[in-house]
Formats: sequence, C-alpha cells, structure tokens
Amino acid sequence: MKNKFAGAVLTACIVVLLLGTSALAQGRQSRMKDEKNQSLKAAQVFREIMDIPEKEIPREILDKAECVAVFPQVVKAGFIVGGQGGRGVASCRTATGWSAPAYFNLGGGSFGLQIGAQATDFVLLFMNKGGMDSLLSNDFTLGADASVAAGPVGRQTGASTDLKLDAQILSYSRSKGLFAGLELKGVVVKPDKDDMRDVYGENITAKEVLKENKVTAPDAVQAFPNTLSRYSARKAEF
Repeated sequence: MKNKFAGAVLTACIVVLLLGTSALAQGRQSRMKDEKNQSLKAAQVFREIMDIPEKEIPREILDKAECVAVFPQVVKAGFIVGGQGGRGVASCRTATGWSAPAYFNLGGGSFGLQIGAQATDFVLLFMNKGGMDSLLSNDFTLGADASVAAGPVGRQTGASTDLKLDAQILSYSRSKGLFAGLELKGVVVKPDKDDMRDVYGENITAKEVLKENKVTAPDAVQAFPNTLSRYSARKAEF
C-alpha cells in the first residue's frame, strides 16, 4: 500500500514538474515573439536596401564593417521640441560568421521649429575596433563618444569616401523610400535590457552576445544575422 502511495506521489510530482517546465518554455516563447519580430523587421529593412541596384550600401564598404545595427521605423516627432526613439538589433563578425543578435534602443532630442511626425529606418555600420567598442559599452552618443559620418551610397567613391572611412561609424537613413547617408549626431544608443533578458536570460550583456560567443541565440531570432551573411560573408580576423 505504501509503495502504491509513494508511486502515485512520485508520478504526481513528475507531472507537475513537466507542466511547470512546459509553462516556462511557452512563457519564454511568448515573450520572445516581439524580439523575433524585431529581428525580422531589421532583416527586411536591410534586404530591401541592399536589393536596390545602384542605391545600396557599397559592398566594399559593407565588407569592411565589423558590426551592423538596424533600427526600423524610428519615430521622429515634435512640436518646437523634437525627439526620436526606436528599437533595433545589431550583429558583429566573429570567427564563425555573424554573431547572435543583440538588442538596442536609440534615442535623442533636438530643438527647433518643427511639427509633425515620421518613421525612419536607420542603419549603422561600425567600421573599426573603436566603433565596435562603443557598441559593446553600456551606452554611447554618436558624434561624442564615437565619430560618425554619413555613409556612401551606390557608386559613391573617391576622396570623399576615403575620408568617411576614417570615421568609426557610418550612418544611413531611409524615409519615404529615399535611402541616403546621414550624419546622425547627438543620438544615444544603449542595450535594451528587457529584450536581452527575454531572449538570453538575466544579466547577459551585449558584449557576451556580440563578441564573446557566450550564448546561443534561439533560431527564432536569427533572421537578422542570417540576412547579413547573404550580403557579406567575411569572418572576423584575429
């Protein structure tokens, strides 16, 4: 009798444990739905930009970049005092290809006579170790903590392109279908801790995701690095 009771208790405990594990997994999948969409949107923006002949980011420029970040549909709005804010994802080159995506917020403000709102896609290319180190920090300001220049588009070459390659970061924007280099200064970029936690768990940093390969990204959020691999397959050199 005791053995039957003990067996029933053990079975009940196993069922509760399995149900709890399943609930945790479902809860994580539910939380990751938004982060999955962020990676998908960033991948779509980058793909649409690179698939426009003569207007895309030059391949020789992209091949030199150490990291790429895309912020889809950043909202710029204001009445006298303006501001902008949005979310995006970044990936860096590693010895095995593009890293798992890390999640960031972009925000900033400006003063001036302005009214209205619009959504703009922003693309940032981190061209060297200095630019990459800024991305791996807690937060940084474009133009203050890291030098930034408007990136060349299409067949833009020559001296002006050479000068831009001295910048740590090249920035681009796409609004109302027009894609061009933009000198994006005074904007703060910092990790989105909520998104990072939902995907990777507690206390995982952007540096651990982008360069140290300490985590494995779920397949659900791999759309952005997979898209980068289509257009630039160079691996990091050490």
